[in-house]
Formats: sequence, C-alpha cells, structure tokens
Amino acid sequence: MASEEELFASVDALLNEEPHLPPPAERARLREAAGITQARLATALKTTTQSVKNWENGRSEPKSPRLDAYQRLLNGWAAKYPAPGAAPAVSAVATAPAASAEPAASEAARADAPQPVDVPGAGPTRPAARSAATSRRPASARPAADPRFPHGPLVVLDGDGCAYGLDGIVLDCPAATVVELVEWTLRESGLGAPRLHRNGKDSDPLIVLTAAAAVKLGLPERLEGHEQRRTLRLPEDHPVVKQVVKAKWRLTQRGFGPWARIYRKVQGHERQCVQLAILSWDALDERSWPGVAQMEPADVARVLGTYAQRVITPRGSTAVSGLELMTALRPPTRAVRDEASGNWVPGHNPGSLGTEPMDPAPPEATPEHPVVVDSGWTGGFLNEEAYQWVRDVSLLSDEECTLPYAVGLDLNTAFLAAAARLVVGLSAPDHFRAPAFNPKIPGSWLVDLSHVEVDPRLPSPFTPDGTRPTGPAWYQTHTVAYAQELGYNVAPLEGYLRRETGAYLDPWHDRLKNAYVDTLADLGVTKDLSDAEFLAVMERHKDTDPAMAAVLAAIKATVKGGIGKLRERPQGRKYKEGERWPALQRPTWRPDIRAAVISKARVNMHRKLRNMAAMTGLYPLAVLSDCVVYPSPGDSPLDFLPYAASGKPQPGAFRLGPTPGLAKLEGVQSMLWAVDLMEQGYNPARHIKGGDAVLDEGE
Repeated sequence: MASEEELFASVDALLNEEPHLPPPAERARLREAAGITQARLATALKTTTQSVKNWENGRSEPKSPRLDAYQRLLNGWAAKYPAPGAAPAVSAVATAPAASAEPAASEAARADAPQPVDVPGAGPTRPAARSAATSRRPASARPAADPRFPHGPLVVLDGDGCAYGLDGIVLDCPAATVVELVEWTLRESGLGAPRLHRNGKDSDPLIVLTAAAAVKLGLPERLEGHEQRRTLRLPEDHPVVKQVVKAKWRLTQRGFGPWARIYRKVQGHERQCVQLAILSWDALDERSWPGVAQMEPADVARVLGTYAQRVITPRGSTAVSGLELMTALRPPTRAVRDEASGNWVPGHNPGSLGTEPMDPAPPEATPEHPVVVDSGWTGGFLNEEAYQWVRDVSLLSDEECTLPYAVGLDLNTAFLAAAARLVVGLSAPDHFRAPAFNPKIPGSWLVDLSHVEVDPRLPSPFTPDGTRPTGPAWYQTHTVAYAQELGYNVAPLEGYLRRETGAYLDPWHDRLKNAYVDTLADLGVTKDLSDAEFLAVMERHKDTDPAMAAVLAAIKATVKGGIGKLRERPQGRKYKEGERWPALQRPTWRPDIRAAVISKARVNMHRKLRNMAAMTGLYPLAVLSDCVVYPSPGDSPLDFLPYAASGKPQPGAFRLGPTPGLAKLEGVQSMLWAVDLMEQGYNPARHIKGGDAVLDEGE
C-alpha cells in the first residue's frame, strides 16, 4: 500500500504538470464569445496574430510562460461563456480536465482533431502542450509515417520564430542563436526522416533559414565574395562560428556556407547532426529550384518537403542530393556477425560500391587524374557524351526545305530512363589484350568502328558530335554492342573490364521515376491522357501549381546532376594537375558509371532516330542532348509522329507521354527561318532548349 508521502508526491506532480488546453475549435469559440479579436489577443499575450491563428486552427501550441497565461484566460472565458447545453462549471480548474463536462461542440471538435496513436515500443505519448515544438495537423493531413519524426523532414524558419513544415504545420521556435537552434532541432522539433534502406541511416533534420531568420541568428543577410558561390563561407573568426565551436559542435570541411552541417560525434546509436540551408545565400540554385527562393516560407516548405518525401531530404545542391540518394538506397555496409567474437560489425553490403574509393582505368579517368599523370598515359580517353549535332545543310532535301515548321521533341528524363536495368561494374578494372567482345561485361573497349556505315542524314551513334570515327577509340560496352546490333563485326584491341557487376542504379531509377511521374500527375499530366490532351496539358502545366512545377524541375536536375557528379572535376584556383581532389575520396567517384548511362542514352536516341526514318522517312535537323528537332508540315508533333491505323503510336519510334524516355513538345520554329540561320552556324536544338545544361558536374 502506498505511503502518504508517495501519494502527496504523485498529487504534487499532477499539480505541477503543464495545463491542457481545450481543443482548437473551442479556443476560437471562447475568444469570439468574449468579443476579442485575434490581433487584440496577440497583443495581450505579447505574440503575433499568426501565432494566435495557429493555436486556433491546431497548427501549433504556445509554450510557457505564454501557455500558462493563455490557459488562465481560456478558463476564465469558459466559466463566463459556457457552450449551449453544457453544465455550469464548478471552478475554472475543474472544468479544464473534466471530459464529462465538456460541451457537445467541444466533443465534435475533439473528434475532428487527430488523436494520439499507440505505437508498440514507442513509449508513452506526451501531451501536445508539453513542448514548444509540438503541433497538430489539420484533419485532412496525412499521418506521420514515423512516430519519431512527427513534424516531417524539415522546416523553413522565418524571422518571427515561426517554423513552417509540411501539411500546414507551424512550430514555435524560441532559438535566438545558431547553437540554440541546433539544440532545439535535436531535442524538441520532432524533425527528421526515416532511412530509405534498412541498412542505411535516418536523414538528419533540415532547417531552412529565410533572410530575416539568418539576421536574427547573427548571420549576415548576404554572403559575398569573389570566389565561386559554392566555395563561399563564413570566416573562422566570425562570432557565429566561434559560438558553434565553443559549444562543442563541429562544422564539416566545407565550413559555414549556404549549406552548413553542424554535428557532434555519434554517441551510441544516436546521430547528432543538423543541416542548415540559407535562402539569401543562394542555397537554392534558380536553375534547379526556379522561383523557390522568392516564395513565402510556407510555400518553400511545401516544395522542399515534397521533394524530401519523394526523393530525399536535401543536403546541398540537387547534384549532391542525387549522389546522396544513390548511397542512401545502396548503403555501403550492413551488419554481419563476427564469428570470432560473436559481435555484429559493419561488413560489405553486396550490390553497393563499398566504403573505399576506387581508381578508374586510365582511359576512363580525366587528363588531370593521378592515374593518368603518374603513369604518363597517352592512350586516349572515353568520349561518351551526349549528342551535340546539326545536320549539314547540304543534306537537306528540297521537300524538307519547303516544310514550314521545325518541331523539337524533348525526351522526358532520358538519362534516368537509361539508368533502368543498367548493369555496371562494382569491382576494380582489369586490363586485357585483344579480348573477345561480350555485351554483358561492363567496361571500356579499344576498338575501331570507322567501318560502320550510317546514313549521313543521321548522326553517328559513336561520337557526341555525330561525325564518323576515323580509327580506334575507347568506347563503353553499350556503344560497342550497338555496332554489333547494326550487323558489324567488332574486334577490340584492348579492354579494361570488371568482373563483379550489378544493377547499382536500379533503386535510384525507381525512386526518381516514381517521384517524376507523381509530380507530373499533381500538375494534371497523367498516363491516361490522349496525345492531344497531353500536349494541351503540358502547354500550361507550369502555371497550374508553381510549387509542384519547381519540384518537377528539381527532380530533373537531381537526375542530371547526380549522374554528372559521378565524374566531378577538380575545383578551385589552387588545384595543381596530378593532385588528388576531394571528390576522389568518395566511392561514388565513378566516371565509368557515368559513361555507361550516357552511352546507353545516346544509343537509345539513335535507335529511335533510325526507327523514325524507317517508319516516316523523316530525318532530324539537329540533336542536342535529349532534344531532337524534326521538319514538320504543322506546328505539332502529331503532324509527323507515326501512328497505326487504330490511332495508337507505333512502337520503337518517338512517342508522347509523361513517362521517362517518352517525348514531349519542346518548341516550334519556322523551318525556312531555321534553315536560313543554319547556314550561318545556327543550332535549332540549342535555340529551342535554351542552352539546357547537360549532366552538370558542379555542386
């Protein structure tokens, strides 16, 4: 039987417990019954009108001491303005927790509000009012996928302390310094995202700072300097950097820049790391995130939060995120049992690139790479790049010149489509003399393809500029296999081949494809549209929802940037040829995988060009990367794409649709005007594409 002291201690604990507020709908009813506006209530509680709105719609909760004052006010109003049909309250203290005394309207409001869910092993659920960071989602919002991260992967912090998350969540952030912000994020915010693979790691929370929030935390509004934007950072003697170091936190080697990571060493199994992104420091590149930096904080949170849910929580540029996604979906290690000790230790995860960087074969490297400089390699290099080709004007027929239009077809994420079921090397390259060609072995082959005949009205499938090869050169497996497909014999002179292989990019392709298709569907572009409907919707899809249009642009940039990052070149004026640059320390510095993706994409493009010529007699005017330009009798691809008698698109040629690898209308120009300018070196594909970056290797 409990003693008197134990009972009194339990009662005291209840008395000291923070008060429970009535449901949001009841808070609004009481205020309106008292004839008080939200602005006046905000003034009395020394807060903002927006905060009061958030309390009354369930998006956030106040914290002490404002919580206690608000509770006292609501109790007083509840005693004076009871809901119709409710029993009169005996006292203000008694009415708050008494469920049986709550009015019917309050019960309805409580039923509409999300209820706590018991999760096995998760421990007791804390009341909503216990933390400054707690928040209630609207009734229509999706439930949290992981109870450890109830408020999603990230928030956008504004200067008034409001932190905007997904699904309308708004948290109250009391931090006045960067150190306080980091500690609040890890202890109270409920931010983060679960790992994408069972052997991987959870995503660290991301805090995006507006210009006002940055200034409030002691950071400069702009980060200026003569260096490239990606290398800008605060000096080590800046007060904020000193505060971070003094509080025993660390910065990565990149320092405190537009994307700053602040962390401590892992203790046990808990990571202590927070990612910051500063909007006014150009953290979001306009090319990858069009218009996002100028959006309101809630809209920025919607864009980045949707991207985080469908792709990955951003950790830098879209190129960085693309590379991080590869590792998140193919973690380098997994837990294995040590037979000697019986303990679980990290071991190699099959199908991954492992934990150690791997030097490429000399022809796969770049000219400044140590394996080239140190060995004195002069044997040539792979030149697997995307198409940049324009048909010679002399090869245009009279009939083509009389067609009034030039129409551009842009393949949806062509390089993502090429990554599907792509077998790449997972082990180090081995050198072979005169190997027999095998299309199933990934690697680099020295072979002469100058004897392969291709219609001069089409680009050569073996070179980026579309010209015919003049002698032996290094090619990736897919390029050589295509020569065999065309019916020609190939006899490699040398080869750098890999024995261990796998479809490393498959999960990366699947996740990005789903993200791309789902985001297009949000913009009204779905698979069930007819070709005419598809073109009509694509014409206006960017205006349908600018936020989702920005997510779509970011997904496309993630594909190209992630592939380009596989062969990141040295950066900075201090670099000297032959030195190892930081990117070479990553297991994901794999130029051979980048070459495999581009080779397959270029071969896929040429195969469609051949099929189009066979079905329609049409030949392209130009090809730039994933865009091909055709002469046309009308201003729509429906005027020249091949269709069967049933009205269905012919397989093998270009087809319209939202799926990666299918085409969409990119632009229309006057054919006669285009031909006239081509004689002056005009590139219609580049004009229509607007100089689209191809597999950007930057950050």
